Amino acid sequence: MDLRAVQKPLKDRYRSEPGSSRITLEAKASQEDTPISCSVDIGRAVYEAQAHAGVGGAGTAACSGDLLLGALAACAQVTCQMVAEAMGVETERIEVTVTGEMDLAGTLGISRDVPVGFESIRTRFEVEAPGATAEELEGLKKRTEQYCVVFQTLTRPPRLDTEWA
Repeated sequence: MDLRAVQKPLKDRYRSEPGSSRITLEAKASQEDTPISCSVDIGRAVYEAQAHAGVGGAGTAACSGDLLLGALAACAQVTCQMVAEAMGVETERIEVTVTGEMDLAGTLGISRDVPVGFESIRTRFEVEAPGATAEELEGLKKRTEQYCVVFQTLTRPPRLDTEWA
């Protein structure tokens, strides 16, 4: 695949029509039969989600934390692949693993001293690129982190508005 050829008309359009680069993504969650599960529609697929087993879920579907870490893993993976292609860095393998830690005592309200949510998230890249120089690999790392939408969103959280209807 010639990524530059695919992206060229998009970049040209975005430069000549600046507003055309703006998009809105939407996900909609809907109630299921039990209070511990829901479905999440992202417009192109519907995923089943449920509370983590550590807070009463069955443990048979992804929890919201899994989905968040999965979004980061997917974004980091695709971004790294695209950046490597754009840089001309030939890779044999790229694999991203994302791990997050949290204390469920915060989520369950057992301790006010324990935060609700992830306390740490680690992203590990395993890149096999035998012909790449140290400088190329450093550039790949820097640009992947720079252009990974989910990484940047977690690093610099956007304004988060909530509306109850």
